[in-house]
Amino acid sequence: MTAPLPSYDLDTAAARDAEPWHRVRAAVTLDALPGRDLDKRELLELAASIAADPDSWREHVAFDDDNRHYVSLYRDAHVDVWVLCWTPRNDTGWHDHDVSSGAVAVAEGALVEHNLAVGVPSLATEVPTGQVFCFGPDHIHRLTGRDAGSVSIHTYSPPLWRMGQYTVARNGILRRTSVSYADELRPLDDMA
Repeated sequence: MTAPLPSYDLDTAAARDAEPWHRVRAAVTLDALPGRDLDKRELLELAASIAADPDSWREHVAFDDDNRHYVSLYRDAHVDVWVLCWTPRNDTGWHDHDVSSGAVAVAEGALVEHNLAVGVPSLATEVPTGQVFCFGPDHIHRLTGRDAGSVSIHTYSPPLWRMGQYTVARNGILRRTSVSYADELRPLDDMA
């Protein structure tokens, strides 16, 4: 007997479900971590609480068109928190987060989340300042900066160790390459 296939909401892209972070009840904050892995809703709460506290990340903000600037704000056995700085030239390329769920809160400016689609153009969703969204480990996306001077807070659980980056060969075959969480994500090809 074969195991049933997981069910996915095929009509939903993570950023399409973004919500205002000032309306998120943040039961999970850096000062109140539960000492276990967090689910994606708890990661959303954590990202929202940090984005709403610029004193916790403002000193780490810097921008570079050639190399996206990012700083680890916190890491333990259960959670990973980053501040990422964006210009319109910054692009992660297509990637996943291996076994980690995540959340992204846009603290300044705007990002665009692109969702990989087969046979149709990718889905692009703008995420403006004050919005937060979350996703599970099955999520494949690409993030780009829309505005110069954009800043986002990213939370992951379990902490990132590996990620997958995607390319499409000339014959149309999709390939995944495993990379370290410490490597800067950037496009491996021009697959948009």
